[in-house]
Amino acid sequence: MLNSYRYQSAREALQHIQSHQRVFVHGSAATPIHLLKALLAEKYRLKNVELVSITQQGIDLNDPALTGHFYMNSLFVSESNRKAVNTGNGDYVPVFLSEIPLLFSRGILPLDVAIIHVSPPDKHGYCSLGTSVDIARSAVSNAKKIIAQINPNMPRVHGDTFVPFEKFDAAVWVDEPLPEVSYSEGANEIHDQIGKIVAGLVEDGATLQMGIGTIPDSVLKNLTNHKNLGLHTEMFSDGAIPLILNGTINNSQKKIIKDYCVTAFMLGTKKLYDFADDNPIIQAKDISYVNDPRVLSLNPKVTAINSAIEVDITGQVCSDSIGTYQYSGIGGQMDFIRGAALSDGGKPIIAIPSITNKGISRIVPLLKQGAGVVTTRGHIHWIVTEYGAVNLFGMNMDQRAKALVKIAHPNHRESLERASYERFKQ
Repeated sequence: MLNSYRYQSAREALQHIQSHQRVFVHGSAATPIHLLKALLAEKYRLKNVELVSITQQGIDLNDPALTGHFYMNSLFVSESNRKAVNTGNGDYVPVFLSEIPLLFSRGILPLDVAIIHVSPPDKHGYCSLGTSVDIARSAVSNAKKIIAQINPNMPRVHGDTFVPFEKFDAAVWVDEPLPEVSYSEGANEIHDQIGKIVAGLVEDGATLQMGIGTIPDSVLKNLTNHKNLGLHTEMFSDGAIPLILNGTINNSQKKIIKDYCVTAFMLGTKKLYDFADDNPIIQAKDISYVNDPRVLSLNPKVTAINSAIEVDITGQVCSDSIGTYQYSGIGGQMDFIRGAALSDGGKPIIAIPSITNKGISRIVPLLKQGAGVVTTRGHIHWIVTEYGAVNLFGMNMDQRAKALVKIAHPNHRESLERASYERFKQ
């Protein structure tokens, strides 16, 4: 394999990157950690290089020493760049995940270089984008130059993943494990209870979208007695594997890419990456397709399960910031909330614990000053806490407030009732 293709050292490959350029960096489990660390080590020769990405794993981009050398222009904020984004050495671009590819293809954010992480070339000379097609597909199609980190541990995933080796301006061979995340480790009794309630809303024959975190994983654990479920999801995690193996998820009722699991990216443990490797049942697609509400709505009973930071008593959902502090991003929540709402029998669901770890209510009279509204009160349908589920669709403002008080934490219901009365006089 190594003798069949020309590989370079990381230092040689990164000479394609110059000061004042915009560089796309592959994300999630496909974060090219080796190349990214080597790039940051070259800060001595580089100034004002703009790094564009969604989430990274296994790397810290918050070092103040990077200021003036690398600027984190983030399309979705995560722990890897959160401090940088909130302290002046970066910023956040509010954008639906489904529309990020347009930023590249329309030249709104023209890319000088894309750094990607792929599987080794197959017998036809094609590498796979592996665990993360999402926005990388558009980056590869639109960047002026491509630097590839080629790793035998990257699964060869089917779908819109393949890139010919000859398209790379430089390739670096790296044999290292992919970053892993286990969402089940952080689960507690509250998450389990929410998972049971949400699972009770899922109908047989539904098409599932699962967001990121312990709650979606808890939902999956409670779906083993369901039948003929489908998977059309932005993110694919370990929790789906048992349901596929036992036939609960068989994609037989889907209208779009029937009989296959559709995803944009995968993040989990090595078990997930091994399961995805050369598995034809998994089809990884461009995020502009996977998250397109028009596509989603064609599937039956689309059940979209996402989370939030806080929800006000009228149904406004903040999922991306804590006040003015940028915590994450819009991501794909609105894409799937809208797609599920338009689906025949669909259910858009926001599932949250009733309180934070510090005992602060997540259902609030008013969102924090500066908080971003990701899902508007016009788009919201189902909200679930460990105390129950309510469907706000069709309710007026006072009715919504009363319904949300019932699923708030008991310690906060009285204050929420007072705030509701003061606002609506009912």
